[in-house]
Amino acid sequence: MDKTVTCIGCPLGCAVTVTFSQDGTISKITGNTCKRGEDYARKEVTNPARVVTSIVRVKGGDISMLSVKTASDIPKDKIFDCMEKLRSITVEAPVHIGDVILKDVCSTGIDVIATKEIVVK
Repeated sequence: MDKTVTCIGCPLGCAVTVTFSQDGTISKITGNTCKRGEDYARKEVTNPARVVTSIVRVKGGDISMLSVKTASDIPKDKIFDCMEKLRSITVEAPVHIGDVILKDVCSTGIDVIATKEIVVK
């Protein structure tokens, strides 16, 4: 059985094919032009993950919404739970880039951090 994924490790967008043996383990990875493509394909077919970007409400700031992101990728099956948590959050101004907005989102070990400066109005 084969699975083909498009690598997002660089702008080339290689079509990487992962071949599985009868027991379900990866037997071969082809089509990548660099090691990053192999690593991406291996992870994508075994444990896909993404960085989540969103916004949360701000109280007392010069603007009312703050852009945030996960500090690194989280499992794809946790994305909707993460978004639900973020929907319920309101932070107090001031906020600085890199401030932790939510620790260990959905028990992933990954924090959600601020990606914008918000000053007190």
